[in-house]
Amino acid sequence: MPDHKDRVIIITGAAGAIGYATARILAREGASLMLVDIADEALRARAAVLRATGATVEAFAADCAIESDVRGYVEATVERFGRIDGFFNNAGVEGTIAPLHDYEVDEFDRILSVNLRGVFLGQRYVTREMVKQGKGSIVNTASIGSERGLAGGGAYNAAKHGVLGLTRTGASEVGPLGIRVNCIEPGVIETPLLNEVLDQMYVGDIDKGLKEIGRVATLDRCGKPEEVGTVVSFLLSDDAAYVNGAAWEIDGGALATIRH
Repeated sequence: MPDHKDRVIIITGAAGAIGYATARILAREGASLMLVDIADEALRARAAVLRATGATVEAFAADCAIESDVRGYVEATVERFGRIDGFFNNAGVEGTIAPLHDYEVDEFDRILSVNLRGVFLGQRYVTREMVKQGKGSIVNTASIGSERGLAGGGAYNAAKHGVLGLTRTGASEVGPLGIRVNCIEPGVIETPLLNEVLDQMYVGDIDKGLKEIGRVATLDRCGKPEEVGTVVSFLLSDDAAYVNGAAWEIDGGALATIRH
């Protein structure tokens, strides 16, 4: 188990399934956390649950696509804890499922704003603090959609391809300064966001959708948020000291083959 005792870590999208699962893991491993999400009420409820376990947790409501909000949660973290050791740059949305030729322009802009601009802003402002410190670790949330063109998800795919680019660029720029930048590429993970997509695809039959879509993985099932969180914890830890610029697939083998 990675040791995050006395380390300060920011998690965006912390009220969501993957963000919160990761927060629980990092809190158990001793980290002090700054939880960030646009859903203020849910965020504070999550933070209260973690505090009840004895964890050191702060919450900051922010829209990760707005520069002043991003600057705000970074400044609040430094003011409260004095530094930033790790950053799980995770906030994102799925968006509408539709072919590109029918995709609404406003919806395309919304998805790119959160999933790409938001990741850029978070990486930009957190990296600045880590450069001052001379160390730190960043994990961005990309997707198997960073590697494939998933039909109907053009805006999401475009944004997640961009996250992979931001990760590799950041790693090449600040690796020599003692800062590691990696990303994860989750596959089909059981989350409320996935359920929203399956509700569209399978006309409300989410259970059928989970069973069928789980077959994209060679393990024949969808993943759990905790299975993502354990990988994030490792990448943020000193155990991953020689991992930089990597894209870690957490997809049950989906990208490894072509299923029949």
